[in-house]
Amino acid sequence: MAWIKRNLFFAIAGAASLVLMGLAGYYAYSKWALNNQNFDSLNADYEELKRLNSAAIHPGNDKIDNIKIAQDQQKELKDFISKTRAYCQSISPIPNLPKISDSDFSTALTRTIDRMQKDATNNSVTLPADYAFSFQAEKNKVGFNGSGLAPLSVQLGEVKTICGILFQAKINSLDNIRRERVSPDDNGGPQTDYLNEKSVTNELAVLTPYELTFKCFSSELAAVLSGLASSPNGTIVKTINVKSAPPSAVGMVPGAVAAGGDNGAAAAAAAAAQAQAEAAAAQRAMASRYGLAGAGRYGPGGGGGRYGTGGQNLGGYQYVPLGERPTAPPPPTYAPQAAASAAPRGALPIILDEKQLEVTINLVLVKVLPAK
Repeated sequence: MAWIKRNLFFAIAGAASLVLMGLAGYYAYSKWALNNQNFDSLNADYEELKRLNSAAIHPGNDKIDNIKIAQDQQKELKDFISKTRAYCQSISPIPNLPKISDSDFSTALTRTIDRMQKDATNNSVTLPADYAFSFQAEKNKVGFNGSGLAPLSVQLGEVKTICGILFQAKINSLDNIRRERVSPDDNGGPQTDYLNEKSVTNELAVLTPYELTFKCFSSELAAVLSGLASSPNGTIVKTINVKSAPPSAVGMVPGAVAAGGDNGAAAAAAAAAQAQAEAAAAQRAMASRYGLAGAGRYGPGGGGGRYGTGGQNLGGYQYVPLGERPTAPPPPTYAPQAAASAAPRGALPIILDEKQLEVTINLVLVKVLPAK
């Protein structure tokens, strides 16, 4: 008892530790038993699944009609497919003709490219020089391979629809559009216009890949994704890669000075620096005249004053021997101050300094096959 009294806190802590260890052991044992029970239940479910997979298909009995259940499920699937057709409307080919000739496609291609270039200009979207929207191989041709005219007209309509979404979102610049090769004429085009992926056809639809590369800010990117999501043409974004645009591609920000550029900001900054230097010179002259920098007018002073208070003085006046003239002290020197960079006059303050983005989107157009 005497030991317990001397080590009361130690004894209490030891007893609490034993109780907690017992509770922990009980909890571990109970969970171990539960884990074994769940494991046995999972094995039983696997055995039941194997038995059902190996069993012969049975139409049912008086309580369960498997044939009726299968028919109902098939009807639900057909209803779902019919509803999704409203969100996967086909895009009209350009030109939309039963039989397309070389002259028809050549005229339609020239007009469509010109129309898209004008739409980009009207929406302040920058394009590469003489850009053909991935149809560079066919742009200057007048004769085409007959087997490729139909798929090329389909792709031309799809590219025009996709570009319309980008232009409506008012992106900063469209760098590139890539599509799959669908015609022998595509073999002579630049590699940057084409993808290695191919369209995939299943029992319900055709999935056609495209890749878009453009530059914009976050608000325009949100508008692009919103436009693709609300499109009635079954557009699915597979991947999206966003990174900061290269400095050479970033547009001028109001109030910013480009390296080597001359937009008036450099002249305004130089004028502000010169005005600050002139103000500093005037301040030094005034300090030298009135002794505001620790020197009197007629001699160095210890604490300032117009006539100085340092050296030999009488009632605040400096003593100068007869026949000598006082000499003015040298002007005080100041450490050079760096000219503060000033924004040009009239420039608006920058509230949000957002960096331009370079975005690459891989998307798929879902084209539902006609109902059988």
